[in-house]
Amino acid sequence: MPDSGSMHEPVIGPLIRARRKQLDLTLRQMGDRARVSVGYLSQIERGNASPSLGTLAQIAQALDVGLDYFVATPRPSDALTRAEERTPFSILGSAMAYEQLNAEFAGRELASFIMHVPPGFTSEKVAHEGEELIYVLDGSIKHRLGHETFDLTAGDSLHFKGNRQHGWANETVRPARILWVGTTELFRRRRAAQKDLAPAGAGVPAEALKELS
Repeated sequence: MPDSGSMHEPVIGPLIRARRKQLDLTLRQMGDRARVSVGYLSQIERGNASPSLGTLAQIAQALDVGLDYFVATPRPSDALTRAEERTPFSILGSAMAYEQLNAEFAGRELASFIMHVPPGFTSEKVAHEGEELIYVLDGSIKHRLGHETFDLTAGDSLHFKGNRQHGWANETVRPARILWVGTTELFRRRRAAQKDLAPAGAGVPAEALKELS
């Protein structure tokens, strides 16, 4: 039997705090949802108290997550994707294709994809919570961010807050490939509340989610 020092113990407090901030909840608001006192929640977040399974279930429900959010950890094999093993997927009716790079584990805040953009493709203009970073791997795109337009070619990158309206287009006759990284959890949850998403589309970039709406 392994000794207690070798056993993995999930750090519950930081996970609760991170999720609460994702949902823009105060301690009092979360306490009302979970039916737990503000003082006790504060102690849990600071690591000074360990909730019972029942209390943890109430907190999980208030944060709109399952209990596995607090105990699931990624295996090294889950964090690795091999180029030859990734199967591109697409949204029904769209010419875009995506390869998912990010792993799925409790507390994940980043989503990342390689996007295959066909010639002539133009995305919808969107605005949402979180951040985005794009890096052009091949080809070129024209990216519109607010009132500005950027011509990006292979090796160029752009990092911006998603609350500025943005969209992009491949106005060339060649395909483009883009590495896309974003913090999409809040935006994804809002979309999912409005419409059931196909499993392949969960967590995809805002432009792909727009295609689903």
